Amino acid sequence: MSNRLEVFLNKELANFNVLFVKLNQYHWYVKGEGFFTLHEKFQEYYEELVEYIDEIAERNLIIGNAPIGTLKEYLEYTTLKEEVEKDLTGRQMVERTLADFETISNELQEGIEIAGEEDDSVTEDLLIGFKTYFEKNIWILRAYLKN
Repeated sequence: MSNRLEVFLNKELANFNVLFVKLNQYHWYVKGEGFFTLHEKFQEYYEELVEYIDEIAERNLIIGNAPIGTLKEYLEYTTLKEEVEKDLTGRQMVERTLADFETISNELQEGIEIAGEEDDSVTEDLLIGFKTYFEKNIWILRAYLKN
């Protein structure tokens, strides 16, 4: 497989891991209005990401590439911003989650195209599944913010 696909999968592996940490932090620090809903939703999201992280790393190995696996590498590869603020409102947390989901969804389209060019239908299908997940949750987060 191409180096382009390896680089792409590692970028998304980094993004998913950075997002996992951010969602954990939001889960821990959410307070006030919407606490019950958001506390559970952030947990749901990070628990789902664990499976996706494993799938990306394993797919990279299956096609003969080396997945990244250190925090240093995740921060080097990610296109997301690490969350350093702990005193955010629930709305700000949702807005930032939405922005990250949109970034990843847009990038997944690039990966789908790369996998298609490489004639790697399995990776293409995997990424389409991820994109479907993020698109649905973008819709959900936007609906939440309309309140």
